[in-house]
Amino acid sequence: MTRIKKTMTLAAAGILAVSLAGCASSGGGDRKAAKNGYKTQKVVYHMNDINWGYRGLRNMKNHLNALGDKNLEAVMVFHSSGGFILVDGKKDKKGHAFGDQIQSLANRGVKFALCANTVRGKKIPKDKINLNAEIVPSGVAEVAELQHNGYVYVKP
Repeated sequence: MTRIKKTMTLAAAGILAVSLAGCASSGGGDRKAAKNGYKTQKVVYHMNDINWGYRGLRNMKNHLNALGDKNLEAVMVFHSSGGFILVDGKKDKKGHAFGDQIQSLANRGVKFALCANTVRGKKIPKDKINLNAEIVPSGVAEVAELQHNGYVYVKP
C-alpha cells in the first residue's frame, strides 16, 4: 500500500508541476511593459452583487491607474443582482449610485457586459440600462468565454 501511495503522490506532483509550468508560460510572451513594473493585462471582473458594485468599480479604477489605460484590456460582466449596477438610477444599500463611475470607466476603455437572462429574469426595462452596456446572452458564459480567450478572472 505504501508503494502505491508513493507512486500516486509522485504522479500527482508531476501533473501539478506540468500544470504550473503551463500556467507560468501561458500568455506571457507577447505582453509589453506597462506602468509601475507591470506588463499589459487582459482582465474580466465578475460582478453579481449590487452591494459590491461601488467597490468593484473602484477596484477597476485602481487597476487602470496602476497599469495605465492603454495597458489594460478590461471587461466587467454583470448578472444577478449585480445587473442592477448598470440600471440608471439604481443605488446600493449604502446609497451609492453608479452612473458617473461607469461613464468614467467607459471613457477609459472599460467594456460592460450585462446578462440577457438577468434582464429578463429581473424584468429590467431596456430603456433604463446604461448606454455603455452591451447585452450578452449569458453572463457566466461570457465570463468563461473571456477566460478561454486569455482574460484573467477577478471577483471583487
